Amino acid sequence: MDMPTRYRKKYLNRTASSSAQMREQVLEVLASNGILLEPGALEIVMSKDDPIAFVQSAISFMKQHPLIVTAADLAEYVKDHSAAETLTVANALPDHHEFRTNVNQESSARKIDGVKILKDITGNSTCEGNISDFARYFLDRFNAIKRMLAHRRELAGSLPISKALKLERDVRIIAMVNEIRMTKTGHKILEIEDEEERCLALIPKDSPLINDSVIPDEVIGLIGKPNRKGEMLIVQEIIRPDIPLRSRFEQNDATSMIAFASDIHVGSKTFLRKQWDAMINWLKTEGISSGVNYLIVPGDCVDGIGVFPDQEEELIVDDIFKQYEMLGELLKEIPDGVTIILQPGNHDAVRLAEPQPAFQKEIANLFDSQVIMIGNPCYLEIEGRTILSYHGRSIDDLIGNIQSLTYANPIDAMKEMLKRRHLAPIYGGKTPIAPEKKDFLVIDPIPDIFVTGHVHGAGVSDYRGVRIINASTWQAQTNYQRMHNFNPDPAKLPVVHLGTGKCIVRNFN
Repeated sequence: MDMPTRYRKKYLNRTASSSAQMREQVLEVLASNGILLEPGALEIVMSKDDPIAFVQSAISFMKQHPLIVTAADLAEYVKDHSAAETLTVANALPDHHEFRTNVNQESSARKIDGVKILKDITGNSTCEGNISDFARYFLDRFNAIKRMLAHRRELAGSLPISKALKLERDVRIIAMVNEIRMTKTGHKILEIEDEEERCLALIPKDSPLINDSVIPDEVIGLIGKPNRKGEMLIVQEIIRPDIPLRSRFEQNDATSMIAFASDIHVGSKTFLRKQWDAMINWLKTEGISSGVNYLIVPGDCVDGIGVFPDQEEELIVDDIFKQYEMLGELLKEIPDGVTIILQPGNHDAVRLAEPQPAFQKEIANLFDSQVIMIGNPCYLEIEGRTILSYHGRSIDDLIGNIQSLTYANPIDAMKEMLKRRHLAPIYGGKTPIAPEKKDFLVIDPIPDIFVTGHVHGAGVSDYRGVRIINASTWQAQTNYQRMHNFNPDPAKLPVVHLGTGKCIVRNFN
């Protein structure tokens, strides 16, 4: 298992490529990310043993994608990357946030009021972005989801591709999808691979599967029959890992309620201060009295700096630290009985590549010590409930690859994540992914509550017993969003009862 084929072909042939060809490939990678390279920077890239691996890694770890990458940018990346990526992020957290290293100990439950961090990249990032990191990352993803698929009754007796293609009967295989293409005659061709081999899989144009939304880099099970030459699988059925069918949300004895307020975007001219204050007043009165004891902010806590073109024109505060200071002051208004949990998103001051660690000490020190900082994504346990909180940037990639999905209903994209048991299955899209030793984006275990933000939508649903929440925004439509015909659904606060699973959405417009 290696890089996805659309990247891997370049790696397999890198020793045979001429310098000119390699330069073209490097520039192609950069162009696909909307980045230009000054001549001096190109020379630095070409001096590396593996220029493509180097530039992919540099792109992934830059907090913001500049229009033009300079030699100074790359020098700073090399300097920071060699030291920072081998350090644990825990070293960068302030002393008064020591709960991050203690949350799994029963003795600390009193201090953090029952909140446990079950799975989080914070303090566990070790990748360097080289070829072996990518190979190990995709192999971990493949094996994790393969184990789920192997428990599916339909895939009992599944075989490796190399063995399956030698048989003249129906076979079952588990593989990662590398590429999808349509033939001139209307058939769909999948290029798939497992740990040992890769092959083509054909979905005939008259098959009911022809409209199945197969996406790059997802791991699926296939049932089919090899063709006569034993070089291609004719697909009869596609099996996804999915989650076991549960008829409803299973109740427990918890009495608290948890609220979700995503995408606050403090620092933006379009931050909805009036609606935010109304929400805080509700928390101080009806909210706290009805049992709202927890508040999770799933990313984009502030508007950030340089996230999109001409953003400075839409900022009321153009200093990133002052934005977080403002947020800290706003959060002080929340009643003491409410535990606040902050998570970064793509607008926040952390690395851009997912999984993202919790805020470093320079940011965390701007908040009261009882504010809990988590990474993105993060598995939490609160009063016996498993909560998966993810900012949700990959929703952009899913909407771009699955025709039935729209920004008007992000809940559907979240269901696709659950079906595939992965938060960001598509590599090389709008969501930068860091090749960690372990794939922290695999959805395991199955959560009771799954929340995202990012797309500024508001919605709640249920999928096989999992409560699904898209947690709105506290930012009105920006000029940039208006140019892209993006219509937010702001100032709504989903609130879930941890015992019954009952969910209400408070509207503060």
